[in-house]
Amino acid sequence: MLGLLPIGAQAEDRLVRLHAPEALVETGLLKHILPRFSLKTQVRVELVDDLTSADVVFGDDGRALFAGVGATWHLSMRRNDHLGTDRFVSWLNSDVGLRTITGFAPDGEALFTPPGETQVEVAELEFDGDSVVGKRAAQINCGRCHAIESGSMNGIGSTPSFPVLRSLNDWEERFTAFYALKPHPSFTQIEDITAPFPMDRPSPIVPITLTLDEVEAILSFVALMSPADLGAPLIHQ
Repeated sequence: MLGLLPIGAQAEDRLVRLHAPEALVETGLLKHILPRFSLKTQVRVELVDDLTSADVVFGDDGRALFAGVGATWHLSMRRNDHLGTDRFVSWLNSDVGLRTITGFAPDGEALFTPPGETQVEVAELEFDGDSVVGKRAAQINCGRCHAIESGSMNGIGSTPSFPVLRSLNDWEERFTAFYALKPHPSFTQIEDITAPFPMDRPSPIVPITLTLDEVEAILSFVALMSPADLGAPLIHQ
C-alpha cells in the first residue's frame, strides 16, 4: 500500500509527533524507548510541545498503558488516518513494547510497571544484527574517535573506548540512542530517522551516515564484546 502513496505521504507516515508531560520526559524513558521503536520500524518519533499538533499523547486520557513515578500513564491517539501512528501505538500496546517500557532501569531498578502491578522483571533485549558487519561499521564510522577493541591505539585519548563503554550498566541505552546524545547529533545522520542538518548549521566535520541495519549490527557486535576490567570501585577513607 505504501508503494501507491505519493512520496510526501510516505515521508509523513514515517514521522510520528508525540506529546508527553515534562515529568515523564525527565525520567529518560522516552530516550530509552523511542530509538528502539525507530530501529525496528524505521518510523521516527518527534517530541512536540504543542498538544494540538501531536499525533499521539501520553497523559490522563485514553488507555492505561503503564504506571510509575507517582502516576498511571495513559495513551491516546489524535489521528486515526496515519500509518506511522498506528504502528507506534500497536508497538506500545504489544508485549515487546511493554517489556521495553518496564525494562527501563537507569539505576538498576525498574521505574515503570504495567498498570495495577507493583513489580516487574527487567527484560533482556536481544540484537539480531550481523556482528561482523557491525565491527566493520564501527571501525569505519566510530573509530575516528573511539578505540573499538581492547589494546587499540586508535581514537581520541579523552574519548572512552568501546570496551570501557561496554562495561557500564547503561551501555545498551548509550549505544542504542548514541545519535541523540551529545556530541553525536551535530555530525551524525541515521537514514530515515534523524532530520537533515539545518542549512545554517551544517556538520562541523565529515558527517557519519549510518543505516538502521548498521546500527543494529553495531549493537550486536558490542553485545558480544568482553567489557573492560576497570578494577574494583574506589573506596574513600
